[in-house]
Amino acid sequence: MAERIRVFALGGLDEIGKSCYVVEIDNDIFVVGCGVRRPDKTQPGVDYVIPDFTYLKENKGRVKAYLLPHGHDDETGALAYLYRDVPAPIYGSAVTIAMFQNFCRHVDVDCASFDFRVVAPSSTFKVNGRSITFFQTSHNTALSSGIALQSEYGNLIFTSDFVIENNADKNYLHDMNALSKLGEEKTLCLFAESFYASKSGYTAPRYKLSPLIANKIKDAQGRTFIALLTPNSYNIDEVISLAIANRKKIVPYDKDTAETLSDMQKSGQLLIPSANFAPNEDINRIREQDMLVLVLGYADKIYRKIALLAAGQNDNGHDVRLKESDLFILAAPSDDSTEIEATDALDELFRSGCHVTNISRKEFLLMHASEEDLKMMISVLHPDYYVPVKGFYKDLLANAQVAMNMHGKLNHTNIFLLDNGLSILFDQTGGHVLNESIPHGDILIDGSGVGDVGDQVLQDRQKLSEGVVILACTLDKKTHAIVAGPDIQMRGLFILKDGEAVLREITKVFTSTLIDAINKNVSWNLNSVRQLVYEKCVYSIRRQTGKEPMVLPIIIEI
Repeated sequence: MAERIRVFALGGLDEIGKSCYVVEIDNDIFVVGCGVRRPDKTQPGVDYVIPDFTYLKENKGRVKAYLLPHGHDDETGALAYLYRDVPAPIYGSAVTIAMFQNFCRHVDVDCASFDFRVVAPSSTFKVNGRSITFFQTSHNTALSSGIALQSEYGNLIFTSDFVIENNADKNYLHDMNALSKLGEEKTLCLFAESFYASKSGYTAPRYKLSPLIANKIKDAQGRTFIALLTPNSYNIDEVISLAIANRKKIVPYDKDTAETLSDMQKSGQLLIPSANFAPNEDINRIREQDMLVLVLGYADKIYRKIALLAAGQNDNGHDVRLKESDLFILAAPSDDSTEIEATDALDELFRSGCHVTNISRKEFLLMHASEEDLKMMISVLHPDYYVPVKGFYKDLLANAQVAMNMHGKLNHTNIFLLDNGLSILFDQTGGHVLNESIPHGDILIDGSGVGDVGDQVLQDRQKLSEGVVILACTLDKKTHAIVAGPDIQMRGLFILKDGEAVLREITKVFTSTLIDAINKNVSWNLNSVRQLVYEKCVYSIRRQTGKEPMVLPIIIEI
């Protein structure tokens, strides 16, 4: 009987992160990637966003394997929250599995019972009789892979994140031999990343940091500080090599950085010779020109860390203050969501008086496929169908245009632009998009809670960011007369001396609303009075200040 294949995404389309692609071949389900997304500014207090896994939970007996391309949490993190409900073997490289285990520890998930299966670089194995190939790719975490699933119509190939690069480092090898072997077989559909699809040329060598900073580190007369984003292990490895070449001690700035370096060494991503390492406690003991201080962190957290350090308010347990003789290299370019935080950190660095080198995104790219990288992948694999994944819609569209412009067999009939939840069906008649939607969406992780935070909670948190107004009053239970108050307390809205007129107006509105309700005394309902007070005062505050803080009417009867 001919195979019936259905492929859809639970996350990773029209968004950055939360990658999760489901491949159904007859009755078997294979999950490629299972990642988290960082919350945006409309989700205050949220730790991570994961896909809605309702479909997988309803079909858990059919899930045969989780296939993890690399160790970044946008490809692995959500599995920490799914595995207990939907257990299945987890396949990935040694580094990928080690990084996922570290993430589990970070979010207090016990993964000791998880069924891990280590996959050797560029190797083929079978799951439930089906051949699956991991082919090593060059990305900014070690032992990354693309993944190919065999079907009777050809291979389904997921590139994940990659660049075309003849990299000498075996940890970051783009295995063109393995890729060419796959190219000799039939490729049914290629699912290719879209992050840099709009950028011309190849990404290599523009992701290399060494050419931009090597001379600066060599010529530094005082201490050298360098800030890097934690996921970019390739660039961390570059900096370590430069430190060794210049006979500098590598010193972690804080406990977080030290733990990250330790985890990376344990997983095999990098090696710091003991002779070139010094603990954080020695940061004020080593001769200044003999040290390189590493500052690592994720997204907005690293910019807050840098800003505090520059302002002399670091909380790493040691009194570290930047000097005019220090060199600070900021090699953690921001994205759209962290631009303000990064600008503030950079401003504080310049205020500190030290020598500042800011490596911008124009100078320094992440290890994602640009236009020519995508063209090379398409040329080698020559797929019958093509699906852009991993990016916002504009990125998916740019990726589709790259494939169209090659003027090969890919065109508007066999290039599919999908949304999360939308399925492609492959059978003996070919491939086409189904007019159906698999349940999908965002589940919010807030501390230990999974899915406990809804829209109302987020709205309340956003209001709290604009301040809190407490309206207090005590009424006589029989007569409803005011016996205490009204009293108004405000926090985070404005400095009190600057808001006396606003305070007087709110007090007036609060009092008059209560008196009107008391005088009418028709079917008295305290909850209704509270709601009326709330509405009137919110309107008054918004009209006067343009803000909409959290307003809490506390009206009691005695």
